[in-house]
Amino acid sequence: MIKKTVESAINEQIKREEFSSRLYLSMAIWCESNGFPGAATFLYRQSDEERMHQLKLVHYVNDRGGKAALMSLSAPEANFGTLKEVFEQVMEHERYITSSINDLYEVTLNEKDYTTGNFLQWYITEQIEEESTMSTILDKISLVGSDKSGMFHIDKELSAMSAAAPAVGAE
Repeated sequence: MIKKTVESAINEQIKREEFSSRLYLSMAIWCESNGFPGAATFLYRQSDEERMHQLKLVHYVNDRGGKAALMSLSAPEANFGTLKEVFEQVMEHERYITSSINDLYEVTLNEKDYTTGNFLQWYITEQIEEESTMSTILDKISLVGSDKSGMFHIDKELSAMSAAAPAVGAE
């Protein structure tokens, strides 16, 4: 049986993962509307991935005898100036999620819930990968600056990255 403090903390993380999915969906819509179909494809996939992260937490809470809960969310940002701004916000958000996963892990340690702590190791590793990927994308965007042909190639590479990634849910 999951402890109420751990259940509550995971439910907060469920909310954050759901917001992440909506944020990346909003960013994908912006990209698609502004001539970046590759970035849109990449961010649609990220949105799906965040929803899978949310569902994984939902199932975990319910499987441990708790009750997952959905909470109200504020609308995500919908307007961005440049593709670089989009990915700067993605990076900032991923760092926030990393911090929140670490805080959740700390709750499990304080509650001596080592089973949940072990479960969260997957999320900790996932966040390392997410931050590394976003850092690489931002480095490439910075290299091309505002060069339109360079941005065209970045967009194509984002599409290729999305196509090369494993199917959502296959993790």
